[in-house]
Amino acid sequence: MNYLETLGSAIRAEVAVSALPDSNDLDELFVLYAVLLLAKGQDVTAEDTHNAWCAWMMRRDAAHESIRPYGELDTATRDADLPYLEAIVAVARRVGQ
Repeated sequence: MNYLETLGSAIRAEVAVSALPDSNDLDELFVLYAVLLLAKGQDVTAEDTHNAWCAWMMRRDAAHESIRPYGELDTATRDADLPYLEAIVAVARRVGQ
């Protein structure tokens, strides 16, 4: 396991199972979140998290209704990004980023 996978696994462990998307391929999503952690640390935003999710989702369902700029999302959809944001920030704190 490389450093991005290790960070991705740590982030994933912070997210409640009930909040995880239905997918057999979550490793790539959490590697993207690891990149955010390294690039932005605790300054990562919900918009950053959403953008990473969009990049991941484009390869799975390019027509997904939530693949659009964060500012165009309704409140419920924005709120769905919060568990991931909180997980990234928690791991960033733990690793000193």
